Order: sequence, then structure tokens, then C-alpha cells
Amino acid sequence: QLQLVESGGGLVQPGGSLRLSCTASGFTSDYYAIAWFRQAPGKEREGVSIMNIIDGNTYYAEAVEGRFTISRDNAKNTVYLEMNSLKPEDTAVYYCAAGLGGWVADWYSYWGQGTQVTVSS
Repeated sequence: QLQLVESGGGLVQPGGSLRLSCTASGFTSDYYAIAWFRQAPGKEREGVSIMNIIDGNTYYAEAVEGRFTISRDNAKNTVYLEMNSLKPEDTAVYYCAAGLGGWVADWYSYWGQGTQVTVSS
């Protein structure tokens, strides 16, 4: 089983930055991607960024392209989401997930508990 724990959320002003962390523990070989999803109140959970753990390719939703960066530190079993130029519409609970890849939440079997990001002045 794989366990994922997110951290790094908080309150930030518009235009500010935050770095989220997702640390994995346990072992499983049945996933090929780590992704960040987010869910705002009253909205569907949406994919933000994906990293293919086999080839390292990264993918971003159009809404965050150029502002967010996904990266990993294999020695720490941690994936990061660096978020810059934050906007109020980025406010959501952010989740990391491990699974087959793609933008569909159902394709991910392992989920963290989520961390709140609030962008407000």
C-alpha cells in the first residue's frame, strides 16, 4: 500500500507563492504517475499537474500553465507543486494522487488527505 501526505498549504495574497509537498511511504508498483488535483467548494475535482514517474514528463492544466511547476526529489520520496502568481480562483483543497495517469480522478488509486490553499487579500 502507498500512503501520501500533503503539506504546505495556507493563506497567501494574490500574486504570492506557495510550495506544496507530497511525501510517499509504503510500497506498490501499480502506479505510473503522480498528480496534483484540486477541488473548490461546489466544484468538481480537477487535475492541475501530472508527472509521469517513468520518463519524468510533466503536464499542466491550461489554467496553471506557466505559473505552477511540478517536481520531485527521489531521495525524499517527495513530489512538489511550486505555485507562483497565485490568483483567488486557485483557492481550493489540493490533493496529490498516484495512479495510472491522465486527467481523470478515477484513474488514481492512492490519495492524500488534502491541504487547503486560500488566495485572498
